Amino acid sequence: MLKNNIEMDIKMRCIEKSTTQTKIAENIGTSPSYVNKIIRSKEPIMNKTFLAMMEDLGFDVELNYVERKET
Repeated sequence: MLKNNIEMDIKMRCIEKSTTQTKIAENIGTSPSYVNKIIRSKEPIMNKTFLAMMEDLGFDVELNYVERKET
């Protein structure tokens, strides 16, 4: 399972970069409502819109694989 907190990641990066979700949407050519939908999704996602949002904020995305411990 991919663990992420896209909403917190994007909000923190927006604060760091002094930008808004609306500005990101404009920059990557999509609607603010779609950016908000991606950010608020409870499903673990990794799609080109999320990658474009992080790139617009000046970040590369790396996936780290961690072996799952049996419970």
